[in-house]
Amino acid sequence: MRLLSRLRPVLHCRRRAAALCLIALCAPAVAASPAAPAGPRAIVAQVADAIDRNFYDPQRAARLAAQLREEAGAGRYDADTDPRDLATALSRRLRPEDNHFRVEWRDPAQAAAAPLGPGPGASADAFADASRRRNYGLRALQTLPGNIGYLDLRELPDLDFADPADPARRALDAALALLAERDAVIVDLRNNGGGSPAAVGYLTSAFTARGAPIYNRFRARRDGQLRSFDEAPQQWYPQPRLDVPLYLLTSARTGSAAEALAYTLQAARRATVIGEASAGAANPGGEFPLASGYSVFVSTGSPTNPITGGNWEGRGVQPDLASDAAQALDTARIQALERILAGRQDGPAALDARWALEALRAQAAPAALAVADYPGQYERLRIDADGGGLVLRDGRRPPQPLTALQRDLFCLSDDPTVRLRFERGADGRVAALETLRSDGRSNRYRR
Repeated sequence: MRLLSRLRPVLHCRRRAAALCLIALCAPAVAASPAAPAGPRAIVAQVADAIDRNFYDPQRAARLAAQLREEAGAGRYDADTDPRDLATALSRRLRPEDNHFRVEWRDPAQAAAAPLGPGPGASADAFADASRRRNYGLRALQTLPGNIGYLDLRELPDLDFADPADPARRALDAALALLAERDAVIVDLRNNGGGSPAAVGYLTSAFTARGAPIYNRFRARRDGQLRSFDEAPQQWYPQPRLDVPLYLLTSARTGSAAEALAYTLQAARRATVIGEASAGAANPGGEFPLASGYSVFVSTGSPTNPITGGNWEGRGVQPDLASDAAQALDTARIQALERILAGRQDGPAALDARWALEALRAQAAPAALAVADYPGQYERLRIDADGGGLVLRDGRRPPQPLTALQRDLFCLSDDPTVRLRFERGADGRVAALETLRSDGRSNRYRR
């Protein structure tokens, strides 16, 4: 079928960018699982064999496999007769060796009905449909106040450069096109656990010069065979934005290919990384199915960055600007607006950015203002107190919360391009309300 033929180059590692298959998604080929349930010692032996044949460092692979076999022979795992317990015990044992190591178990009957894919026996249709339903990792795309583009990217999808209609690439291209007119770009990787090196290279090329020597190079191993490749894309993004301010958000959840994207752009001094140190899982690989519903993820490759000479395994990508993950977006927005204003002092765009920046700062440190002076009817508009703050009501329209900027000056909390200024009479009491917009329009409503 068509989808299976599209995936086959990934499975056989013929594509340069997929020489390690998919980071955290691939299922390399092994012998078919036997029908009879396998005990803990047999499973540990299969895990050891998969590591011995495929872990990227042959010396470490042999040492670790020998240790596992010795531990199994000594009965270390004999009590873990429940497959869930054995998977947990082995994952706990292996994780200190490499952050990608994990052993998992699925009920064989369920696995046969809904294979994880792609891989031997996996449903290419099911795998492609799951990626499609996740919109190829594109969770949200919007323009934030001040003309900042925001992309919430939850995975790095596999790309088929041989197919001009590849839906994953079309989705990425559409997102990049919608970001093209923004004055700054924020890519949110805080909930991105990884994906394909093909997407890492392609997205990197959307913000860097064609052919720049910045891409991670991997040494890879599978079934005892050594090879190497780099993450430079097979096809370059045709219209890269070389100067747009670029910010990447990270957390401890950011892993694998998402870390590769952040590390590459940071090392090239093309992006500012904001948030928390990432997971520290640099070495990609794939799932190796074993007997009785078990599988083991083995890191079959390891990257080296040409600029740093190293990678992020164990330590994670370190942010340029450390921030609690929950606050990273606001921190990046402030940084982006300050950068926009540094290069543009006058005109409507500068005013939009300035008002957006003032609103963000006010929301971060709310002014301690008495709000009792403001509630009341102002011709067709009404101001009401609400939970210690104020809301604007305009007929049947939904109420709009206000953010206090200073005494007598507020803005719409969700639209800082609209401000409200309260005017006081000679007696000091509020007498009118003026609405102001960043494009110069204003209206006045008497109380």
